[in-house]
Amino acid sequence: MQPVPRWALLSSGCAPVVLIAGWTIAALLEGPAYDPATQTISVLAAYGAAGFWVMTAALAALGVCHLLTAWGLRPAALPGRVALGGGGVAACVVALIPPPSSGGSLRHGSVAAVGFTLLAVWPVLAADRRGVAPWGLRPVPSLTATAAMLVSAAWFMIEMHQGGADGAAERLVTALQSLWPFVVVASCLRHPQAEGPSH
Repeated sequence: MQPVPRWALLSSGCAPVVLIAGWTIAALLEGPAYDPATQTISVLAAYGAAGFWVMTAALAALGVCHLLTAWGLRPAALPGRVALGGGGVAACVVALIPPPSSGGSLRHGSVAAVGFTLLAVWPVLAADRRGVAPWGLRPVPSLTATAAMLVSAAWFMIEMHQGGADGAAERLVTALQSLWPFVVVASCLRHPQAEGPSH
């Protein structure tokens, strides 16, 4: 029996698709006034934005995808599964508390920061140090994924404070964070001899 159910491949694979489709469609609805290189995804999810409903639905769907993947990713260490699931909850909450049409929102920003953090650290928390672990759960790939996410998140923070390429940096970190669960699930399904979860 596979240690990871095959439906987890669907839930993890849908995560980057719904996120990228969401911000693409919402940006098209917003029109040429929206600049994806310099404006964040939150602008698309703000009250009054033309694509508000699209971006909100995409964030909620992303959260559900992460929750389902965390549930099905049984070979991963429990702290990593909890962090991935927590990141999914954060995405759902972000969808429920969109920012205002102008200015910032402490609640929205705080929940988004928690979500970014949980999704950045889950790979290293999920790592299995046994020699039989699937590739995506081995220490080096897990640490590399977390490092890449933290570096891209740091770039996002720098760009936000400098008023630069906020949108490009945010899209990089969120794309990495939405894609990594799929990589891990795929590696688990290609490595069926992996035993149950490690703790």
